[in-house]
Amino acid sequence: MAASPRSKAERYKTTTLGQLRNHAKILLLFANTYHIVRCNKTKTGAILTSEHKKSGLAGMTLAAVGIVYGDIGTSPLYTLKTVFDPAHGLALTHNNLLGIVSLIFWGLTLIVSLKYVTLVLRADNRGEGGIMALMALVLSSVSKSSRWHVPLMVIGVFGATLFYGDSVITPAISVLSAIEGLEVATPAFSPYVVWLTIAVLVALYSVQSHGTAGIGRFFAPIMLIWFVALACMGVLNIIKSPGILAAVNPLHAVAFLLDNGRIAFLSLGAVVLALTGAEALYADMGHFGKKPIRMAWFLIAFPALALNYLGQGGLLLAHPEAISNPFYQQLGAWSVYPLVILSTMATVIASQATISGTFSMTKQAIALGFLPRMRVRHTSESEIGQIYIPAVNWLQLAVVLLAVVGFGSSEKLAAAYGIAVTATMLSTTILTFFVIRYRWKMNLLLCWAATGFFLFIDVNLFAASSLKLFHGGWFPLLLGAVLFIIMLTWKRGRQLVFQNLEKHAIPLNEFLSSLFIAPPLRVPGTAIFLRGETDGVPHALLHNLLHNKVLHERVIFLTVFMHEEPWVLPSERVRVVELGHQCYQVNVHYGFKDEPDIPAALAQCAEQGLDFEMMETSFFIARQTIISTPGAGMMPWREHLFVTMSRNARTAADYYQIPSNRVIELGTQVEI
Repeated sequence: MAASPRSKAERYKTTTLGQLRNHAKILLLFANTYHIVRCNKTKTGAILTSEHKKSGLAGMTLAAVGIVYGDIGTSPLYTLKTVFDPAHGLALTHNNLLGIVSLIFWGLTLIVSLKYVTLVLRADNRGEGGIMALMALVLSSVSKSSRWHVPLMVIGVFGATLFYGDSVITPAISVLSAIEGLEVATPAFSPYVVWLTIAVLVALYSVQSHGTAGIGRFFAPIMLIWFVALACMGVLNIIKSPGILAAVNPLHAVAFLLDNGRIAFLSLGAVVLALTGAEALYADMGHFGKKPIRMAWFLIAFPALALNYLGQGGLLLAHPEAISNPFYQQLGAWSVYPLVILSTMATVIASQATISGTFSMTKQAIALGFLPRMRVRHTSESEIGQIYIPAVNWLQLAVVLLAVVGFGSSEKLAAAYGIAVTATMLSTTILTFFVIRYRWKMNLLLCWAATGFFLFIDVNLFAASSLKLFHGGWFPLLLGAVLFIIMLTWKRGRQLVFQNLEKHAIPLNEFLSSLFIAPPLRVPGTAIFLRGETDGVPHALLHNLLHNKVLHERVIFLTVFMHEEPWVLPSERVRVVELGHQCYQVNVHYGFKDEPDIPAALAQCAEQGLDFEMMETSFFIARQTIISTPGAGMMPWREHLFVTMSRNARTAADYYQIPSNRVIELGTQVEI
């Protein structure tokens, strides 16, 4: 057991080494030296394409159809029904219908095709996309002293937290809207819609621990069938009502907005439902690449969606009474049950893609220091991206079921959906502006030309969605606010811990020089001490000297750096620096999508003349206990929140995959 830091300092205060230790009373209060630190130094990264079997372009395009466009591909289930919901006050007239369909068509064209597929996909972080990767790219492009650093971090975290809100609503509204098709066949199913939805969702989340490898091979064919069905239904109804093709003219959208004023503005909050899932194509860029995603959109997803929305519009031109559920009435009564089965499979796939995206984003947030370490399980031996996080899975399921039971219908959930989507879109646009300005070094006028138009659209869509704040929009905002506080609290808490350490850190070189004036007894074996990026002596080393009064014949100081880029080349993973007296500094570098594996990194040290025999190696790790002190740092309730998260965080040994039988833990305390 560890003795108290104060007694140790008093015991050695008469020696040179003891004097150094006496000046380090707070240093002895271990502050998580194994913490992953961020480094703004950009290294040459690489997409690990060699580790992923790449099929041909056609195969990757088909796979992208199955994964990337599941969310936006199921939007026709509920979009038009929600737009003309009587509660919104928009009458189903000929001009209004042409205007709405025109808005949807040009929304898909401008927001998805032009903004995301053409522009945002260019803002990749070493081949990776998504709001967290984009934020990391922006933060690495501006200095920490820049006035923009903190605001951009806040915007990125805000967008990420609302992505979590989106990931909760997507499974709920998608599966619920699919099951609601049974009500079209017969009202007798109405009492069972919610319960059937719950059953499907529970089954979906229950199989997450087994991974998606087994069912993943069916995703692409099913979604391809889905998009073909969308296109065919659309064509059939367009043939019956060719007048709907006039909606391709953007003047109908403009006229609708000008003629309907406030009601038209409110309708934008429902029209945005047709764009949900646009963020997914950017987030999945690292899995498929830009070209397959673009080809899947322009060749399959976009034509099918455009045709189906036009077809639903044509159906409503001829049969306005079909507005109760236009999707399931496109082919007549005979098609309801087959469409329910097909749409349920499609929505499950869309939900699966969202769930997997949540796991991936959580892993990135942990690596970037915005969430405490959690248990991450890999569900595939060949695909690094297939992971399962139990805590996230079951917590998300609980919130999803709460949304299904609380709202009860897809129409009510739709109000909550739009605000999360538009807020994430707005965050992406702002961050993209700074990428163009500070990463690509473009002039200010060009930056505004590239993003100003999209910023105007996003602001209006967000404003329109915000009007539904008291009709369900509060739900994703509340969820996002809770996660926002958690992420920033964890980030700030870690900063306070390191600031506390830096004030009282003993320089390592000075310490070693003093130590070897009268060296302690050297014992056989290798000792590895994890330390942070500060030039300080690891607390575990001081504890070992104070308790055991010995030093291993070979001492390794190990520092892990987490870079604001997704991947680090294996050749740049490890750097060994000799400190003398058989002491070495080993720096290990990871990207935020790399899998930390300390034993594997140590094996690479052999290339630099440093061999390890694991059975003769001991890892000394200090387990910290954080104590909240009033009057400093954060507000008391945030400090207590940080303390709670710290106590429940995954251990460093587990996170770094260090063999548990080689770990020696020493307890200590740190105040914030």
